[in-house]
Amino acid sequence: MRLSVIDHPLVAHKLTALRDRGTDSPTFRRLADELVTLLAYEATRDVRVEPHPVTTPVSPTVGVRLSTPKPIVVPILRAGLGMLDGMVRLLPTAEVGFLGMIRDEETLQATTYANRLPDDLSGRQCYVLDPMLATGGTLVASITYLLERGARDVTAICLLAAPEGLEVVRTAFDDVAAVTVVTAAVDERLDSSGYIVPGLGDAGDRLYGVV
Repeated sequence: MRLSVIDHPLVAHKLTALRDRGTDSPTFRRLADELVTLLAYEATRDVRVEPHPVTTPVSPTVGVRLSTPKPIVVPILRAGLGMLDGMVRLLPTAEVGFLGMIRDEETLQATTYANRLPDDLSGRQCYVLDPMLATGGTLVASITYLLERGARDVTAICLLAAPEGLEVVRTAFDDVAAVTVVTAAVDERLDSSGYIVPGLGDAGDRLYGVV
């Protein structure tokens, strides 16, 4: 597993505002959207491209465009939806799949309850969106699901990560596939309930309210 922690003043500034318990849901959604776009810029540094001829107003030249098959963006429901707009703003031609995962609050184990993905992901670069990498259970289950469909190049974009979750992901995939985690920060630890400390609370609830 490759870890990329984005050390940029704007990333730190927006993350600080997201952490603030006084930030309301509309502001939280806007900040998360802006932060994801900054993280996505770094996460797509290795996106595959191919040469593409183009004629400028002055002369012909050769540029690049995204290779086929197109990359696929996979938000993890429900909180990952709050990251989708920021990601597709940067990758508007990418396809979007959806994966529904739910975590048992007692065992902290994640299970799949819904998916909208191609049956074959061979050769596809997959970008998984999940705000919080806490215990690592949800992300491991999600990436495993993608690997079972043929994916071998997966990048997870998370607003925050905990050391415990990163170690779980590293252990699960180091010898299996190319997995990268891109995050704005690695926090101190998990608490006894599996929440990241200091964290920013429950990202889904702060994005959409408690339902």
